[in-house]
Amino acid sequence: MSAAYPWLVADIGGTNARFGTVAGPGAAVVDVRVLPVAGHADPAAAVRAYLTDRPAGQTQPQSAAFALATALHGDRIELTNGAWGFSRAATQAELGLSTLLCLNDFEAQALSLPRLKPHQLRAWGEAPPATEAVAAGTVMAVIGPGTGLGVGGVVRAPGRWLALPGEGGHATLAPADDFESAVLSHARREFPHVSAERFLSGIGLPVLCRSVAAALGEGEDISGLPTEQIVARGLSGESPACARTLDVFCAMLGGFAGSVALTLGSRGGVFIGGGIVPRLGERFFQSQFRARFEAKGRFQSYLEGIPTALITDTLAALSGAALALEQAEA
Repeated sequence: MSAAYPWLVADIGGTNARFGTVAGPGAAVVDVRVLPVAGHADPAAAVRAYLTDRPAGQTQPQSAAFALATALHGDRIELTNGAWGFSRAATQAELGLSTLLCLNDFEAQALSLPRLKPHQLRAWGEAPPATEAVAAGTVMAVIGPGTGLGVGGVVRAPGRWLALPGEGGHATLAPADDFESAVLSHARREFPHVSAERFLSGIGLPVLCRSVAAALGEGEDISGLPTEQIVARGLSGESPACARTLDVFCAMLGGFAGSVALTLGSRGGVFIGGGIVPRLGERFFQSQFRARFEAKGRFQSYLEGIPTALITDTLAALSGAALALEQAEA
């Protein structure tokens, strides 16, 4: 039997933790609030802060699902790019929860895909199929450049959706031309392994920008620029290195997305989440993303038939956490 509502759901990244509640089966996530990870000692402290600010008289949640930006194994959880480390058992006891489900953040992001509505997406060309039109066995994939780089998948099974969690963001990144080879060569002077996350993420954009500037060889000083300024200067055209960085970012993201599509066989679509790409606006849709997505030699025609779309709703993973809890409690 399902646990009593309301449920608490959370999407916890390296920078921000998003919280919301679910009032009943299939209900929308409401009372959403975003809290900074650095502003709280641990998830329990952040949950208490969130619950304190809810309207008086509301029932306290007895079940919760935490989507976490890290690999999960055992009781101890450490965020990959964040300060929180905690015991799931101790956190459950401290918060008085009957159920605490912990899942990878891109497991939750993948589970959000079946519940996405057209207003939460912007398709690149043909729109992905509606959920009701997705046949059993169909795979969909999601890639999210945020603080880090998340990758996940979901497959439709009879009566439920099965998430395919993983750590694909740490797969080795491949160049597609001589300039990208030069960029990667410069990055390898800092890092022995250049993963996709080293370039295609919030923590990675400064690395990518330094490497692009070095490969351009024009002497532009971009040292110390944070991701926000790289994006702003690149969009405005103020900095040639930052502008080229955004172009390389979009192109390499497309190539990486195509590799994920081939690996998972995600004929149901590849979705781009995370907080970085929505900031790029039209720059993303005018970029080489889709061309590079399809540029896989003999399998170009295979990829031409796979839709791609940007998730414009940055809170979508909360609905995926809710679905995970719903299926676990069924």
